[in-house]
Amino acid sequence: MPYKNDEQHFIKEKIKDKPVNKKQLLHKGMATIGYAILFGFVSCLVFCALQPKIESWFASKEDQWVGIPKDTLSDEENEADTQADTEQEASLDDKEPEKKDEKQKTVYITEKKEMTLNDYQVLQNQLYQIGNEVNKSIVTVTGVHEGVDIFDSPYEATGQASGLIIGNNKKELLVLTEYQVIEDVKSIRVTFINNDTQNATLKKYDGNTGIAVLGVPVEKIAKATMNQIETAILGNSLNLRQGKLVVALGSPLGTNYSILTGNITSVANTITTDDRNYTVFTTNIVANTKGNGVLVNTDGEVIGLFLKSSNFQKEQNTLTAVSISELKDIIELLSNGLNVPYIGIRGSTVTDAISEEYDIPKGVYVKEAVVDSPAMTAGLQTGDVIVAINKEEVSSMRDYQQILLKLKKGEEVKITANRQNAQGYKKFTCTVEVGVLR
Repeated sequence: MPYKNDEQHFIKEKIKDKPVNKKQLLHKGMATIGYAILFGFVSCLVFCALQPKIESWFASKEDQWVGIPKDTLSDEENEADTQADTEQEASLDDKEPEKKDEKQKTVYITEKKEMTLNDYQVLQNQLYQIGNEVNKSIVTVTGVHEGVDIFDSPYEATGQASGLIIGNNKKELLVLTEYQVIEDVKSIRVTFINNDTQNATLKKYDGNTGIAVLGVPVEKIAKATMNQIETAILGNSLNLRQGKLVVALGSPLGTNYSILTGNITSVANTITTDDRNYTVFTTNIVANTKGNGVLVNTDGEVIGLFLKSSNFQKEQNTLTAVSISELKDIIELLSNGLNVPYIGIRGSTVTDAISEEYDIPKGVYVKEAVVDSPAMTAGLQTGDVIVAINKEEVSSMRDYQQILLKLKKGEEVKITANRQNAQGYKKFTCTVEVGVLR
């Protein structure tokens, strides 16, 4: 029985909870909050430090598309303005006599004044000011070559040319230059106006014009440099006229950041190249066959490129420049890492006058099918007249160029042309595989 009573006593025993220590609980709560704040602060610092890297991991690998607005002739606008002026003059003549008399009473006082040397110096200073401003967009491109001398000792040689900052796709600063200075090089360097030098890579080049676009990583360029450089403005050169004041920048005489001034002497010259015809401006500015750079108008806009390429180089001592408006579509393709489509003809437009005088169908007259080109492989010959590509009408070289630029390397297209025989011109179709000129 005592054993039983003891067992019952044990079962009825109650275990009390340990008393809550409110002071200790408060300390623990405060410590937890402190740790949470510290963790949040550290996390914030780490996130801010790694944000650029994280964004690069999750960002699209494709660069932002670089678009270059195309230009048009303003002949229609000029005609409209002329018509408006004519109508305004006619309306003035139809007004009431007293109002017409009031118009005639307007007197303009003019005073002839000869320009002094100071006036010329002021004008020259203004042109140089334009040049200094645009020079912020000029860079020096250096191609580093490797070689071995006659003693089998390795060495490095460099070639230089000027370049032009033409865009920023948020990942790379885009620089336009000539391919021949960076062809088969070990490395490419770009030096900005403040002498900051960065490595660059080739995006694409055009084997026809010889122009190339380089990419310089934006993250590698110091903020101080970014604040001193600017992206060049590519102007409209389609309406350029003789006598316009221009500034030559880059290395027109072989030394970069030169500034030369002069006038446009001719806008009527053209050069025929593979698949394209280009307008070439001549100036009275002294040139050097080793030089390259850009031609700028008085608004500080680039209106032409002068190149070392043999396609555009002439035996003369004055500077010639290729119309920038006619290069914009090529520059846009290269800036976005795309190839320039190539078929390989040298042609000219058969105008209404030529068609009527020589009894030739309207279209693009093939002056030459370039040797080993896709055009020659497909069977196109000198004297053929192209009238359609993939059923799209071709009535001029401009049509031909615009259609060609929409094509891709390796794409097969149907070219419809006329070929002369004993009975006259007969239409035929051939298949051409679009290539890329290297």
